[in-house]
Amino acid sequence: MPRPRAEADAALEHPYGLDDVERLLGLSRGTVRALVASGFVSPARGARRSLRFSFQDLIALRTAQALVRAKVPARRITRSLRELRRHLPAEMPLSGLRIDAEGDRVVVREGRARWQAESGQYLLEFGGDPASGALTVIERAAQPGDAADEEAFERALGIEEADRDAAIREYRRAIACDAAHLDAHINLALLLHESRRLEEARNAYAEAVEACGEDAVLLFNLGVLLEDMDRIAEAMDAYRGSVRIDASFADAHYNLGLLCRRAGREKEAIRHMAEYRRLTRAGGGSG
Repeated sequence: MPRPRAEADAALEHPYGLDDVERLLGLSRGTVRALVASGFVSPARGARRSLRFSFQDLIALRTAQALVRAKVPARRITRSLRELRRHLPAEMPLSGLRIDAEGDRVVVREGRARWQAESGQYLLEFGGDPASGALTVIERAAQPGDAADEEAFERALGIEEADRDAAIREYRRAIACDAAHLDAHINLALLLHESRRLEEARNAYAEAVEACGEDAVLLFNLGVLLEDMDRIAEAMDAYRGSVRIDASFADAHYNLGLLCRRAGREKEAIRHMAEYRRLTRAGGGSG
């Protein structure tokens, strides 16, 4: 029986599955799913909603692999890649660039120019007569919030464990500079949740959805919070939103299955628990 046209097109334009990514790049499925959930990599869906990746996706994932090997924290990898996409011109295909990890930075080579993905700032290049050793600085036009939001975000990351209240203030400062800074929204809401400031955390998630749109990880974390607040129906809706965005988010299926069982929705519970077992047997996990 021939495959549906949409699946056939996905196979042609997105020929790589998760097994191929693991084999070619050596990235774990959890890392791949985190990049998908972040919105930087947008694979197609193949048979049975399986993830299918294009060659451009592999370039992005290869960059992540280099950062993993450089022992860059996972949160910074995701943020660097998201910022890279934000600074790229819309008309330029990702496959037309060379992307490297230099230390803990993502550096983009665009022709002879080199610029840093997180800030959009061009890097120092030797100019004029090569023998002279003279340096030329090429300035990339700054974008709103480029420096201030990232500085506040980095400060918050550095002080989360030592001073949670100060970290909350810095995440709020980052959001004030860039209302669409998804990582700052997520981290702020998590810290408020961990501090048992539950209503504030719920408001933070609502503001995040309004500013950034729905995101699988964001909705999953909101579901966990709503469970803690004993708002079970709302938690179920949040988990449903998470798996609607990313059907391979195993932990969301598991939590939703438990709540469905608790609510007496046995058929829905069975379906989500079966999907959780299928994903975890296949080597998946949380997004």
